[in-house]
Amino acid sequence: MKVTAVETHLAAAWTFVRVMTDEGIYGVGEVHPASGTGGTPFASRAGIEYCAEYLVGKNPLEIEKHWQHMFRRCLFRGGSDLMAAIGGIDMALWDIAGKAANLPVYKLLGGPTRDQVRVYAHLGGETPEAMADNARGLLEQGYTALRFYPLGPFVDSVMPSYQALVRTAVSYTEAVREAAGPEIDLMIDVVNRLTPPEAIAIGRALEPYGLYFFEDPIEPDNIDAMAAVAAELPMPVASGERLYTIYQFRELFAKNASAYARPDLSLAGGITNCKKIAALAEASYVGIVPHNPLSPIMTAACVQLDAATHNIAIQEYSPTEHEAPKKDIVDEPLAIVDGHLQLPERPGMGIDLNLEAFKHYPPSPRLRPVLTTSDGALRDY
Repeated sequence: MKVTAVETHLAAAWTFVRVMTDEGIYGVGEVHPASGTGGTPFASRAGIEYCAEYLVGKNPLEIEKHWQHMFRRCLFRGGSDLMAAIGGIDMALWDIAGKAANLPVYKLLGGPTRDQVRVYAHLGGETPEAMADNARGLLEQGYTALRFYPLGPFVDSVMPSYQALVRTAVSYTEAVREAAGPEIDLMIDVVNRLTPPEAIAIGRALEPYGLYFFEDPIEPDNIDAMAAVAAELPMPVASGERLYTIYQFRELFAKNASAYARPDLSLAGGITNCKKIAALAEASYVGIVPHNPLSPIMTAACVQLDAATHNIAIQEYSPTEHEAPKKDIVDEPLAIVDGHLQLPERPGMGIDLNLEAFKHYPPSPRLRPVLTTSDGALRDY
C-alpha cells in the first residue's frame, strides 16, 4: 500500500486532512490552527503540504518511521504549525492502519484499559445565575464533571481591581457548586489570563469549593513560574494545551508544574507523540486530560488514546458535538451515555468526514476578541 495524496479539507474554522492510498483505504485527521488560532491558520495548512511532500509514495503503515521523518526533516523543528500538521496526518495514518487491520485504533495501541471514557462538559453562562442553570441542565443529561470560566463573560476585559477578580471568581464558583452539589467534580479555566499573584489569590479564595483542578492559571511560556504558582495553590494545576513536544512536557513534569497534563492531539503531534507524552506523565504520577476544543474528529482521536492509556484522568468534551454544525460535518459523532464517551467498535478512528456538508460551512477565520485591562494594556487572548 502506498500514499497517493494528502488532501486538505476546510469547513468553518476547522482544518482536516485525508490521507489517500492506492488500495482505496483513506484516513482522516484534524489539524490544530496553531499560530493561526486568532485568525486564519495559513501556516499549519502550509505544514500539511510540507509533510505531504515527504509522505506521498510511502507505505502508510510505517507510522513511527514517518513521524520521525516529518519531525526531523524540518531542521528547526518543533514549531507549533508543523507539529499541528504532523498531528492531523498522524491521526489519519492510524485510521488507515485500523481500517487495514479491521480493528479500532485503540486495539492496535495495546487494547482498552477502560470500558468507556469519562468526560467533563463545557459550562457557559454570562452571569453566575445563568451558569448555575446551565450546570443543572448538564447534570440532568448525566454529566458528572463540569468546567467553566470564572471571570465573567469571556469576551469582557480583565477587571482592573485585584479584589474584583477574586470576588467575581468566587461568585461564579459558589453558584456552580451550589447548583451541582458536593460530589460533582468542578474545574475552572482562566485561559492563561492571570498574573501569578492574581492566580494565587483566586486559587486560595476558591479552596472551600473543592476544585478538581485550576487550568492554565498563567501564561504557559515560563514553566518555572507555573511551578511556583502550582506550589502556592491549594488545588491541582492543569496545563499543557499550548505545548507540543515531549521535551516541553518533560520540563513541565520535572518541575512539578502541573498535576494534570493537557496535550492536544491535533497540536502535539497526534496519537503517536501524545502516547509518549502520556508515558512520561505516568512516570511522574501526572494524569492526562487531553485538550479537545475542535470537532468530533478530534474527539474520536482522543478516545482512541484514552482507551489504550492507563493514566487518563478525564477527557474534555463539548456537548455541542451533537448539534449543528459539528454533527453535520461527520457521518456520526461518537455516542455519549451518562457523561461517558463510548468506545467505538468501527475499524480505524470510528468516524468519517461528511464532505457533502462542507459546502454549507465555508471556511472562516477564528476571530478571538482582543483582551485588555482598563488602561488598554493587552492580556493573553
